[in-house]
Amino acid sequence: MNLDLTNKTALVCGSTQGLGYASAAELALLGCNLVLMARNEEKLKEALSSLDSSKGQQHQYLVADFTDTTAVKDATDGFIKTNTIHILVNNTGGPPGGAALTARPEDFLAAFNNHLINNHNLTQAVVPGMKAAGFGRIINIISTSVKSPIAGLGVSNTIRAAVANWAKTLATELGPFGITVNNVLPGFTKTVRADYVIASKAKAGNITEKEVMKQLVAEIPAGRIGQPEEFGAAVAFLASPAAAYINGINLPVDGGRLGCL
Repeated sequence: MNLDLTNKTALVCGSTQGLGYASAAELALLGCNLVLMARNEEKLKEALSSLDSSKGQQHQYLVADFTDTTAVKDATDGFIKTNTIHILVNNTGGPPGGAALTARPEDFLAAFNNHLINNHNLTQAVVPGMKAAGFGRIINIISTSVKSPIAGLGVSNTIRAAVANWAKTLATELGPFGITVNNVLPGFTKTVRADYVIASKAKAGNITEKEVMKQLVAEIPAGRIGQPEEFGAAVAFLASPAAAYINGINLPVDGGRLGCL
């Protein structure tokens, strides 16, 4: 099975911590050159220094805040003038929690820009290089809510579904060029985002975070919360040559929690 990503370059967004960093770390282990993108330069430098470079990989970073779509686009456009991106991992923090009915219109618009518009701008920027190389992987880190909406995440449920359908459409358009587009759906994984969701549920239910954790684990057939590196391994596989015939899917990495196919 060909998992070798030597001489390939991946741009991974939101990659100073959590699922973004875990994905970058696993890609580096397969020989990939990494370009990390996030808003905090100090954290970017720290993350960069911990990536594997034993195969001669050259790692870099770009500073951009995903709340500023122009900044994200400018940073990417500047980089690809002299570099080819073979793998794009779209990832950014989820919108704040709350019911869909009480969300303000501007909450939906902000989330739409942070997620779909940034993803779209990045994809438009890197696809010409992928076509020229005859190899491309676009992987979107979204949520299991695209299969089953999550209570209390009204804005997130809505926008994540938009991203999933955008990606499925692109998979059809880009497949003939050797470019795949897939979504990876994290379940409850040990990340800052998961800690936020747990704290929100505890506050809403007037119970302890320990009790929330117990309830969540009871819903997971694996009997535990996932680890970031387990999720990163799924992303790295989809980025590899071995996954060339996997296109347009939503892949849950959730320990079996989802009750639907």
